[in-house]
Amino acid sequence: MIYKIRIDGLQVHGFHGVLQHEKDYGQEFLVDISLDVDAGLEDNIQSTVSYAAIADIATEICGRTRFDLIESLAASLVRAVLNYDPRILRTTVTVHKPSAPLAQKFKDVSVTLAGTRDEN
Repeated sequence: MIYKIRIDGLQVHGFHGVLQHEKDYGQEFLVDISLDVDAGLEDNIQSTVSYAAIADIATEICGRTRFDLIESLAASLVRAVLNYDPRILRTTVTVHKPSAPLAQKFKDVSVTLAGTRDEN
């Protein structure tokens, strides 16, 4: 059976951006991750993909690796999620940069990327 697991609004601190102050001081990012999983529905943790592990992977990548572009960060997250467990068939990752350096007032800046096991 194929089902969806979602993590919305995972708060992470990272040093992503092209401006020097973004690289030096970092900022908060929000990450949404959606997984299409082909696994059983038994009431057993081994029959599914751990959303806690996925959150750990995303937090580690966001904090450890530095990217100029949030597009590159999202692509790295897609690859890592697909490599985590072969039962993950597809993932969609959105990286939100709520403190993006824009002069205009805005609610959010985000990038969304999707990937499938076949593309990985």
